[in-house]
Amino acid sequence: MNRKNSFQQKSPVAKVTVLWITAGLGCDGESVALTAATQPSIEEIVLGGLPGVPEVRFINPFYSYENADEYIDYLESAEKDELNPFILVIEGSIPNEQIKDEGYWAALGTDKKTGQPTTTCEWIDRLAPKAWAVMAVGTCATYGGIHAMEGNPTGAMGLPDYLGWDWKSKGEIPIVCVPGCPTQPDNITETLLYLLYQAAARAPLIPLDEALRPTWLFSETVHEGCDRGGYYEQGQFGDDYGSKYCIVKLGCWGPVVQCNVGKRGWIGGVGGCPNVGGICIGCTMPGFPDKFMPFMNQPPGSLLSAQAVMTYGKAIHALRRYTQASLNQEPAWRKRGEKLTSGYAAEIFKKS
Repeated sequence: MNRKNSFQQKSPVAKVTVLWITAGLGCDGESVALTAATQPSIEEIVLGGLPGVPEVRFINPFYSYENADEYIDYLESAEKDELNPFILVIEGSIPNEQIKDEGYWAALGTDKKTGQPTTTCEWIDRLAPKAWAVMAVGTCATYGGIHAMEGNPTGAMGLPDYLGWDWKSKGEIPIVCVPGCPTQPDNITETLLYLLYQAAARAPLIPLDEALRPTWLFSETVHEGCDRGGYYEQGQFGDDYGSKYCIVKLGCWGPVVQCNVGKRGWIGGVGGCPNVGGICIGCTMPGFPDKFMPFMNQPPGSLLSAQAVMTYGKAIHALRRYTQASLNQEPAWRKRGEKLTSGYAAEIFKKS
């Protein structure tokens, strides 16, 4: 079931603050990937280069002039309802601060009253209820990612696990998850742009799937947009790295993983994991990484499907080569001579 309806922001806003926190358990890969976005770029969003978008104040610890206490001031202002409306963006998985005897797993800044670190969970508890919309970017923030593997000591989880999968923001918007390890850059900015258009009353409620991903970005599989898809259909599979053929036998999960990187590429439409020889390991899926391990082993389901495809794929490929050879030959009437010999046209001239 898709999460979409006729909702539309009733009162368009002129200015939106994007408040980005990278203090979860993560590698800051999404903030780095963001610099590679081109459709749209973060510069176009922030500098007002797109029509119909509200003025954007972008607060990210990597890119803000403000740092240390000056950066924390923004978080405190948001908590006091002084930055409304704002979009809260969370990067990095959320640790479970209830399963330890002392200390903390992740924190950002220091509480001015107590002098103690303010945990990431505390900031989420304070800011999420005040936010007009909440985005989780990267698989760590969306579903827990690498840090949430079985046996991890932090009890790490994704933002929907922490706030609740049915949680809604002040703007009555579910958590918007944009997974990836790291996230495809344009997927981040395009989703952010959609929310900005929604805030400007120029778009309906953002459509999300059951995993809270934007439907237009994650409804198709890697395989459906992969440059190697034709080889799969013809039963041509690579047995070693560097092969130009389908790499499902080398451990690629593309046929079942919902991700658009094969079709969209990575930077400027270029790249994308299987397009450049890298197997898909399922990083946009809630079951990542546990359900996709061990990496580089052929997925169990592909053993049957690959064998079935190979049964008829070679025959189809041979027939296509035969047809291809015929199509590579020009029609017989294309030659010099004193008479028109091109089939139907020649018959017309004879009658006249």
